[in-house]
Amino acid sequence: MRHPDWVARLAALLREAETRAFHPREWNCAIFALAAVEAVTGERPAIRVLPDLAASADSTGLPRVAPLLAGMGDVALAPDPDRLGVVLDAGRVAFLAPRGLLRAPVTLCTHAWRIA
Repeated sequence: MRHPDWVARLAALLREAETRAFHPREWNCAIFALAAVEAVTGERPAIRVLPDLAASADSTGLPRVAPLLAGMGDVALAPDPDRLGVVLDAGRVAFLAPRGLLRAPVTLCTHAWRIA
């Protein structure tokens, strides 16, 4: 269930991430996606680290949706390179880049997960 103040909480996370540098162990796309889920729901889901990001995201139990049906706050996966991002609106996803956030079209995504 979405936190009553989820929009403000997600916006705060995105502001913080805007210029935060990527770090492979401390601030990567999986940590960013989990932080987004926590901002939206108030809870951090359990996740299993599996060989690929899609399987790892599936392990949270969040329902998959078509990327074009993903809404603000949902999580999406883009291949090449594999990275998880946060849906900003019906057309864009924010991904971590070396020096902050990179926005890309949701049409680049192959999977998405609905954040209840």
